[in-house]
Amino acid sequence: MNASEMLALDRAHVFHPYSTFINPPPVFPVKSARGVRLTLTDGRELIDGMSSWWSVIHGYSEPSINAALHEQIEQLSHVMFGGLTHEPAVRLAQRLVELTPAGLESVFFADSGSVSVEVAIKMALQYQQARGQAGRQRLLTVRGGYHGDTFGAMAVCDPVTGMHSLFTGSLSQQLFAPRPGIRFDGAWNPADIADLAALLAAHASEIAAVIVEPIVQGAGGMWFYHPQWLRELRALCDQHGVLLIADEIATGFGRSGQLFACEHSGIAPDILCLGKALTGGYMTLAATLSTREVAETISRGDPGVFMHGPTFMANPLACRAALASIDLLLANDWQSQVRRIECGLGQGLAPARALPQVADVRVLGAIGVLELHKPVDMRTIPQAFVSRGVWVRPFGRLVYVMPAFVMNDADLATLCAAMVEVVSTLP
Repeated sequence: MNASEMLALDRAHVFHPYSTFINPPPVFPVKSARGVRLTLTDGRELIDGMSSWWSVIHGYSEPSINAALHEQIEQLSHVMFGGLTHEPAVRLAQRLVELTPAGLESVFFADSGSVSVEVAIKMALQYQQARGQAGRQRLLTVRGGYHGDTFGAMAVCDPVTGMHSLFTGSLSQQLFAPRPGIRFDGAWNPADIADLAALLAAHASEIAAVIVEPIVQGAGGMWFYHPQWLRELRALCDQHGVLLIADEIATGFGRSGQLFACEHSGIAPDILCLGKALTGGYMTLAATLSTREVAETISRGDPGVFMHGPTFMANPLACRAALASIDLLLANDWQSQVRRIECGLGQGLAPARALPQVADVRVLGAIGVLELHKPVDMRTIPQAFVSRGVWVRPFGRLVYVMPAFVMNDADLATLCAAMVEVVSTLP
């Protein structure tokens, strides 16, 4: 179909994420994608600053991942994981155990990041019940967090500034401490975690786990906080017999400058959620890792099994894509790639500090953020970026990018210049 037909049918029948079905904002039809460029059906090329919601770390149509998927689809495209297993899943589990922080030895595959958070929450609840702590039914987290769009995940997103306040009456009521306030490179002050410590002490008998996004709060605010805060949290969880869940769906696989953001603090969680870049952006796949102690305690408790089982868990194609993506990441000197992106973002976004529209400029790893004083107009700002040959999708007061690690310096400079220019035209 031609572009006009596609857009007409899209408008008639397709409900886009965080959008309206009545008079929706414009969408831009993509014909193909290669490297860091999206080609629209009208022939225009856009430099992609979003990595398709932070997942396409190697760029689009990467030959080595393409080849792995072509080979895998001829062998085994899917099989149920109940009572069966296959080599891509087993190999991927082994790789994840090897790469993630020490002590994580059990791998549960899921469909998406939100589902991996649901799995983590259920693991924490089953774990506490199995160890005779059935009263521990609540989660503690911090303001400004985002963990997904399913019900358990929504319940631990920020209840006020997050995207799910409409569902407040239907969600489990969890506990929220102030978000970490000290910047990643700031001077540490123990008072920054005092409120959380007090809340945890007061409600320890009710709390099964603390869940946080390590170092980088993503869709809840793009905030980068001090590594010592996470070290203090790890100690507090140990003190009170509470599990620590690290949501690294956005930060895993090098995005923050470490392979996993927990490594900035030198800590290991009890449960770790992964997704997004796990497959290099090729297919939906997530994983929830836990310590052997968590997995074995769940297995010893009633009913003796972990109560979750997605139909498409451990899909062989997705697992094979993840293996190829991890191999490529480790072969490509990703640390140098991310340091180069960080330097380019720092230089390219620096002029925005002088703009009256801008409240803050933040860069960490391959993440660049312009925080504005006022929310953007999502009906007009995407077109402003497209007209400049780049794809940037802001939200709220945040204009941000998470480019693919392979983006060259010239494209990165173009992307940053477009961000500064577009923001400078805002009221």
